[in-house]
Amino acid sequence: MRAVPDGPAAGGLRSVLRERSFTWFLLARFAAAVAVQMQTVSVGVQVYALTRNPLDLGLLGLSQFLPFVAFVLIAGHVADRFNRKTIILLCLAVMLLCAAALATFAVLGLRSPAPVLGVMIAFGIARAFMAPASNAIMPNLVPTPIFGSAVALNSSAWQVATIAGPALGGVLYAATGAAVVFEVVALMLGLAVACLAGVRAPPKHSAPEAASWQSVIEGLRFVWRRELILGAISMDLFAVLFGGATALLPAIAAEVLHVGVVGIGWLRAAPGVGAALTAVWLTSRPISRHAGRAMFIGVVVFGIATIVFGLSRNFWLSLGVLAVLGAADMVSVFVRHILVQLETPDAMRGRVGAVNSMFIGASNELGEFESGVTAAWWGVRPAIVIGGLATLGVAGLWVRWFPALRRLDRFGSP
Repeated sequence: MRAVPDGPAAGGLRSVLRERSFTWFLLARFAAAVAVQMQTVSVGVQVYALTRNPLDLGLLGLSQFLPFVAFVLIAGHVADRFNRKTIILLCLAVMLLCAAALATFAVLGLRSPAPVLGVMIAFGIARAFMAPASNAIMPNLVPTPIFGSAVALNSSAWQVATIAGPALGGVLYAATGAAVVFEVVALMLGLAVACLAGVRAPPKHSAPEAASWQSVIEGLRFVWRRELILGAISMDLFAVLFGGATALLPAIAAEVLHVGVVGIGWLRAAPGVGAALTAVWLTSRPISRHAGRAMFIGVVVFGIATIVFGLSRNFWLSLGVLAVLGAADMVSVFVRHILVQLETPDAMRGRVGAVNSMFIGASNELGEFESGVTAAWWGVRPAIVIGGLATLGVAGLWVRWFPALRRLDRFGSP
């Protein structure tokens, strides 16, 4: 973490944007995030149009998820032993090549989804190595007093990308076809590479250490030994696992709210809008006191919003509570991200970030699976309500099991 002169802490958007390396990094991540979201939507539409088999959509997701889980711990070791900026540049370059390959397949004409699945496996590996390095490099780009504002700004940019990327990809695909979409994706990834070139991150001073099983899993050991980090990561894991209401949006829209595709689009966007607005607010007013309490409140509100969404039969009420759900989730994510970064030594940030990415990625994927299974057992609305109640139960248990997290006041001062 960079040192700053003594004196009052400068916070807010203006102070963060004065840090040129962070600004270039933010632009690079935003361009890459929009590109990835555009690609994800377009690949799904392209494959389904080719085969009309929903199983292929599942294989498409699996082709990215399994490489991520398989390589992310090794990627954490790499992020702690080599220059993180170089790792990110290499990953972006691989992702650009993947987009170029997809564009080539679209021009030549696809007869089987196999080539696309192969490209997405390579894409998943690149994403696995990029995630720990990207998370670990952030504390090196901004002074400690404004790190909270930097996290909030980064989160708001990500939320905007998750809203704008799919919409832009869908419109462009409908107007021009898959090839043009993938060409635009490649151009945006090239822009991300150019922006990242402006980042001046401190190089790694330690000599690269040979990979070993002990070194790779040291991130897991570190998290297990740190009550604050373990509590924050595990609570977020189980809250998302049980509260995965958004996975059931198509069923809720059709069976309960009786809205069409446009309504589903609004419902899918609502959590992102709530999260983005909260992230913008946190940029100027980051949480600096009672951080542990704020995280627990965020999880509780997330659970309550999930329950209300499950009980609602009104479209506008459902839209509103989904926005509240996204806002509450952002508060929890904000606290967790800062806590993990500031409670972890720089030499361990890559491996701990890899553990965090693996847990959160698994919770999203498994949460969707859990929601589908419970909906098949009990029905869509009862499954959502029970998931919300389980989230509240997790918050209650974690208050008892992790008292240090509940008592956490200032970041870095447990």
